[in-house]
Amino acid sequence: MPAELDGSTALVTGATAGIGRAVALRLAALGASVIVHGRDEQRGAETIKEIAAAGGKARFVAADLSSSEDVLRLAAEAGEVDVLINNAGIYRFASTPDTTAEMFDAQMAVNSRAPMLLVGALAPGMAERGRGVIVNVSTAAATTPVRESGAYGASKAALELLTRVWADEFGAQGVRVNAVAPGPVHTPGTEEMGGETLQAIGRTTVLGRVADPEEIAEAVLFLVSSRASYITGAVLEARGGQLAIG
Repeated sequence: MPAELDGSTALVTGATAGIGRAVALRLAALGASVIVHGRDEQRGAETIKEIAAAGGKARFVAADLSSSEDVLRLAAEAGEVDVLINNAGIYRFASTPDTTAEMFDAQMAVNSRAPMLLVGALAPGMAERGRGVIVNVSTAAATTPVRESGAYGASKAALELLTRVWADEFGAQGVRVNAVAPGPVHTPGTEEMGGETLQAIGRTTVLGRVADPEEIAEAVLFLVSSRASYITGAVLEARGGQLAIG
């Protein structure tokens, strides 16, 4: 029985660790040929090896998403894609007075501008072929104020607005665009916050814990799948019930 994504090509940014890696592995398991993006060649090779060991197909493309030229090169090297997962993101925790122009610009460049450029380069091809799926990985901080995360939250709030813009812009041509907004997740990046800090945030959820990357990947895969065929322009909150308790 053929897998659901047989014959399709998927580009996943930030796919060498955390949520992106989990998404790349699941897409490959469902039959997609995965373009694994990252900055670290070694971690890229490890991800490709893991996908291949499970019988999947993948290749690695390195790119610096803070460079618009590199983003467009990534799009060119990716070629025709059926699925785009804008997962890569950076954050610089700081209060507003301590947030420099460089810190603000860096987060906007990677978290908002890079997805904008990738969609601008790749979505027209999807529209021309009459099919395609884009999923953007946002954050709870896009809609809920988080101390020392103003610039990060703003960059992801912009991505959520763009999600709705792109859903409207490309929807009539068969392209669906959605986002997933995770709460606390175990990733190499969030572990830098310190284990107790992350666990404390996890305890603010109804489920009382931090999510694993694979759990967020399943939310992304749902939006990619045909089960979400009538869903576009939506933000799926994967926050362990944080919204239920305010």
